[in-house]
Amino acid sequence: MTSAVVFAYHNVGVRCLSVLAARGIDVRLVVTHRDAPGENIWFQSVAALAARNEWACVEPDDPDAPELAVRIRSLAPDFLFSFYYRHMLGPRLLEIAARGGFNMHGSLLPKYRGRVPVNWAVIHGERETGATLHEMVAKPDAGRIVDQQSVPILPDDTGLDVFNKVTVASEIVLDRSLPGLVAGTAALRQQDLSQGSYFGARRPEDGRIDWSQPAAAIHNLVRAVAPPYPGAFSDIAGVRVRILRTRVEPRRQARAGGPGLYRDGNEWFADCRDGKVLRLIEIEAAGGALAAHARGDKKISLA
Repeated sequence: MTSAVVFAYHNVGVRCLSVLAARGIDVRLVVTHRDAPGENIWFQSVAALAARNEWACVEPDDPDAPELAVRIRSLAPDFLFSFYYRHMLGPRLLEIAARGGFNMHGSLLPKYRGRVPVNWAVIHGERETGATLHEMVAKPDAGRIVDQQSVPILPDDTGLDVFNKVTVASEIVLDRSLPGLVAGTAALRQQDLSQGSYFGARRPEDGRIDWSQPAAAIHNLVRAVAPPYPGAFSDIAGVRVRILRTRVEPRRQARAGGPGLYRDGNEWFADCRDGKVLRLIEIEAAGGALAAHARGDKKISLA
């Protein structure tokens, strides 16, 4: 029976581990993360899945610790897999698996190598992304590609909408690729990294809206970081406002006076610097205080 040690976290980790089980892979150890205190845990638990399947499971602070490598070496796995595990696996681990180590990445490599690829793809207005199963090497997300599956990004899709599609794409790619990996017939192809891009992690502060940007760029930021992510925000008339859902309104034109926020009946709109208008479908203001700054259609200036 083909065996594996699996580093996994999040929904992609749960679904890909489920594929391994369905395909009869002997999962000899699962390595996952402890949930971070204060983090919004909106996703499924790899540790809970491991418990249900009676797989040995550990949650090391440092996956590169020598004692973990010793334990994995004693298990003599055919493969190492990494499914949305948050740390890169070092050479000490990658050399253990007799038939290689493979990672599932949430983009169509070589585009969007690095961290939070789904959110970056939405921020940049991409119309498609996907999942890529690739060989793990020392350089992040740079190994040979086993297989890919694309998914569409619709104009109003949120980061969560796209992440859910990428999760399914990951499951499809792994299920389709496993027979070839196990049989030794999978045809891997080199990446041309010059045709791709690398992006780092994002912080909650990166959700601050720059109102000098075009309406489409602001819309893309809002939907990319909408809940369960921290959300886009702006300080408007001294009030911290989270803007959670927007839509570009092609039939409205921005009014004179520069970028500004105004209310029309019970609806809020933002005039943007490029002359386009955003409908603010869902907003949160501290204590509901923003409403006190708008009477009728009076515009609140946006810096």
